[in-house]
Amino acid sequence: MDTATHFAMGFGLAGLAHLDPVVAASPGLAEAVMIGTVIGSQAPDLDGFTRIRGSASYIRNHRGISHSVPALFFWTLAVFGLVQLISPQAHWVHLLGWIFLAVCLHVFVDLFNSYGTKGLYPFHKDWIAFHVIFIFDAFIFAMHLVGITLWAAGAEPGRLFLWIYLIIGCYYCWRYQAQKRTTELVRETIGKTGTYTIMPTHSWNQWTFVVKTDQHWYVGEVNAGEVQILDVFSIKPESELISIAKKDCKVQSFLSFSNYAHAEVKEQPFGYEVRWIDLRYRARYQGKSHYMFVSVVCLDKQQQIRDSFVGWIHRGEEQLAKKLNPEKEIQIN
Repeated sequence: MDTATHFAMGFGLAGLAHLDPVVAASPGLAEAVMIGTVIGSQAPDLDGFTRIRGSASYIRNHRGISHSVPALFFWTLAVFGLVQLISPQAHWVHLLGWIFLAVCLHVFVDLFNSYGTKGLYPFHKDWIAFHVIFIFDAFIFAMHLVGITLWAAGAEPGRLFLWIYLIIGCYYCWRYQAQKRTTELVRETIGKTGTYTIMPTHSWNQWTFVVKTDQHWYVGEVNAGEVQILDVFSIKPESELISIAKKDCKVQSFLSFSNYAHAEVKEQPFGYEVRWIDLRYRARYQGKSHYMFVSVVCLDKQQQIRDSFVGWIHRGEEQLAKKLNPEKEIQIN
């Protein structure tokens, strides 16, 4: 989920904590729980600081180890220690429990969008993404805002947020069923054996999809039950140029994250360009479609790596060209 929703969930759990009679009877503990759940609901995303080491480091680490099983306990203890330092509590077990729930809820809800997490690492090393909820869901965010507003107006927060989370739980079930029906619709339309990935968008009536068969990738969208194939890519054997480019550390970070990467090789005046695109992230800019999440390697005519890039391109080829300098003298691998 997005940062704003995680933040709202921190307050929501602080309200839900009033179902705990010890918390409800102690204003000091209730305040400490609120601090703990708000910080705990954000803590796993502190991996965002890896961005200072470059896009490749951020891509490799964001929602990775920081969202793993051991990290649940690390973040809980770190936040608990901070809150106890600020406001020591005698009923520390209750504080610890609600912080732990906040951290777990953060990782749990992140599993349901298309970016996913390594939420079961080290027991399961692959990325897990259920593709049910868009990264920002207006309904979930609005339900939390309603709850916080009613709480501020004097409503009893424990039962209020219990009902809100029951409603949100039903909403998740409904979205899961909608995604399942859409998957079957796309499968019937394409009619080929393969891996079908159906992903949510900001609209309840629109989904995007990536389908991988033995020979092709299919990329498209579903609008109000109508399936449209937008792009088809042939899956070819890995060439020597692609094998060389895969040695680049930025490409390795990209491929460690994406199971939806398609590679293309283009001959350029300086040599060759090898590009991987993540087929989940198709967008339009100034009337032209492009894939926003890419990894690009420039090789000279002697097949030596001269430059590389990994990251998000929101404004198409012009933005990417500014990121690359294939004429540089040194190899940056």
